[in-house]
Amino acid sequence: MKRSLALFLGLRFSHARRRGSIVSLIGMVSILGMVLSTSVLIISFSVINGFEYELNQRVLSVVPHGEIEPVSQIFSTWRSLLNVVETVPGIKAAAPYIHFSGLVQTGKRVLAVRIKGIDAQLESRISSIPFYVQGVSWQNFISGQKKILIGKGIAHSLNVKVGDWISLIVTTKNYENNILKNKKVLLQVVGLINLNGVHGNNLVYMPLIDAQNLLGMGENITGIAIKVDNPFHAEKLVHLAGEATGLYVGVRSWINSYGYMYHDIQMIRGLLYLAMVLVMGIVYFNIMSTLVIAIKDRGADIAILRTLGAKDELICSIFLWYGLLLGGVVGSTIGVLIGIVVVVNLESIFFCLEKITGYHMLSDEVYFIDFIPSKLYWFDIIIILFTALVLSLVASWYPARKAIGLCPARVLFKK
Repeated sequence: MKRSLALFLGLRFSHARRRGSIVSLIGMVSILGMVLSTSVLIISFSVINGFEYELNQRVLSVVPHGEIEPVSQIFSTWRSLLNVVETVPGIKAAAPYIHFSGLVQTGKRVLAVRIKGIDAQLESRISSIPFYVQGVSWQNFISGQKKILIGKGIAHSLNVKVGDWISLIVTTKNYENNILKNKKVLLQVVGLINLNGVHGNNLVYMPLIDAQNLLGMGENITGIAIKVDNPFHAEKLVHLAGEATGLYVGVRSWINSYGYMYHDIQMIRGLLYLAMVLVMGIVYFNIMSTLVIAIKDRGADIAILRTLGAKDELICSIFLWYGLLLGGVVGSTIGVLIGIVVVVNLESIFFCLEKITGYHMLSDEVYFIDFIPSKLYWFDIIIILFTALVLSLVASWYPARKAIGLCPARVLFKK
C-alpha cells in the first residue's frame, strides 16, 4: 500500500508541475539530456558491434588465420606437411599458397599488385573467398587455362571486366635470389573479387600450378596457410603447427596483420562504457538539481503530508520514484526507442547524408567496407537501461533524504 501511494504521489509530483516553475524547465532539460545520451550510446554501441561483425565476416573469413613459411629449405613436400599440420588439435584445415609481386597492364595503364597462387579446392577449406567471386564459378578456376581473378578495385583502376585479357609482368628469381629476367604473360580475367580494402585493390589470384610454372618453382610453394577453430588462439596454434612440421620455419598469425583492428574496437568499446557512465553522470546531476529544487517548490505539500502522518519512509519513497520516473524510465525509454529506430535505418541515413554532402565517408579503397555497419544487441540495451535505473536511484537518494529533514511547522509558517 505504501509503495503504491509513493508511486502515485511521485507521478503527481513529476507531472503536475506549477505553470512557469523553474522545476518544469530543469525537468524537461534533464529528460532531453537523458534521451540524447541514451540514444547516442545505443547508436555508438551498435556501430562498434557492426564493425566487429563485419570484420569477422569479411576479414577473418577470408584471410588465413595463420601462415607457415620455410626459412632455409624448400616446401616441395608440402602435401605430406598438410596432413601433419591438420593433425594439430585446434586446426581445422590447411592449404598451400605462393606469394609474389608483379605488374598488371592493359593498354597504357599499369598497376602494381600482389599475386597469390592457390589450389582452388584446398583454398575453399580455409577461406570464404569463393563467396565473394563474381563471374566464373570457383570450381572452374583451374590451372592450364590462363585464368586469373582480380579485385574489383583493380578492375576499376584498369577499366577491365570479366572476359578481358590483361598482361602480367613478374621478375623471376632462382633460389639464391639472383634476378634472372622479367616474364610477361597474357591472362584472362574470369572473375572479380567483390571485397574492399587490400583484397579488392591490389590482390590477384591465379592457380597454384600456373604460378609455379610462371616462377619456375617446380613443386615448391611459398608457405602453408591454416584455419583454426578459434581465431583468438591462432597465435599459439600456428606455433604448434610450425613445431609439428619438424622444419626450420617462420610463422605468423592474422593478429600480426589485422589484430590492431580488434584491439582498436575493444579499446573504443571500453571507452564507450566509460563515456556512458560519465555522460549519464552529468545528466543525473541535473536530475539531482531538479529534485532539490522540486523539494523546495513542494515544501508545503511535503509539510501537509507530514501533518497527515506520513512517515520518513513514505516521503523518501515519493522522491525516489520521482527521480526514477524522471530519468530512469521516461528519459531512458524514449532514448532507447529513438536509438533503435536510428540503428535500424542507419545505413539509409548514412547514404542520404553522403548524397546530400557529396562526401564519401568510408572509401572502399582504404577500408574493408564502404558503409556504416550496425548490429543491435539486446544485452547492450539492458546494460544501458540498468545503468540508467541505478544512476537514477543514486541521484535521487540525496534529495530524498533532504525531503525527510523538512520541518512542517517552519514551512507552513513561512507560507
